[in-house]
Amino acid sequence: MSKFTSFTSRSGMSVGNAVTADQLVSFFKQIYTKHKEEEITFVCIGTDRSTGDALGPLTGTYLCDHGFARVIGTLSSPCDAANLESHLAEIPPDQIIIAIDACLGDAANIGRFISKSTALFPGRSVKGQLPPVGNYSIAGIVNRNGPRPYSILQMTSLYQVMNMASQIADAAKASVDYTRMSQVNELAIEV
Repeated sequence: MSKFTSFTSRSGMSVGNAVTADQLVSFFKQIYTKHKEEEITFVCIGTDRSTGDALGPLTGTYLCDHGFARVIGTLSSPCDAANLESHLAEIPPDQIIIAIDACLGDAANIGRFISKSTALFPGRSVKGQLPPVGNYSIAGIVNRNGPRPYSILQMTSLYQVMNMASQIADAAKASVDYTRMSQVNELAIEV
């Protein structure tokens, strides 16, 4: 889980950049315009043992359900603090990584996302010392920030987290479908 405060997160992401699920489609379109599908690996960080921190594994599971082949971190095989570094070591250096993690933020931004063309720093809210992850990142604001992040994550709505995970995976799928259709249309015009 990444941490966000009222102004700027410890990972350098501004909460002022919180976007809706619909705006994630544009974010993914930008990525898929620059990179081929086979160059992209999703690293979905979190654990299935905490409702709030399950955003990553749920998203990874939904991405797999949508047919994405390169996904690390699912409900059946989470990517968490215990194994993150070993998973990262297995990714070929030519892959573009999209990191996905949960975070806490302002109450007004719960259900929104921070999308950046930079890495995120997992575990910062709980004083973790994990390496930065990703060329691109999405942090889902699953609950409000507070003095006891572990407790807040345990009190996070599973319905909220499942919806957000589905929205991320659906946005990625819509973007890939759009990119594929654009490529087909370009080929048809050339012929």
